[in-house]
Amino acid sequence: MKQVIRKPLITEKNTIHNAAGVYVFEVDLDSTKTEIRNAVQKNFKVKVETVRTSLGRGRGKMTKFGMGKAPYFKKAFVKLAAGEKIALFEGV
Repeated sequence: MKQVIRKPLITEKNTIHNAAGVYVFEVDLDSTKTEIRNAVQKNFKVKVETVRTSLGRGRGKMTKFGMGKAPYFKKAFVKLAAGEKIALFEGV
């Protein structure tokens, strides 16, 4: 069984999304919106309204050994039902 949610993405821009009830996670590249919805509902005991995803392109990076490559990644923007919150993002 694969791990769908890799880690929460907590940035200054994403904290603005949190005020609107949207939480951002880095997820597995092969995961679908349905799998993401089920994983968030199961792990955090909340009701998910919508899931939007976006792919981040791995760009080249210069290292002391030459040109390297950062991996591709996938982000999921999860909007919760009204009144729902995830304590992990709230600092509780």
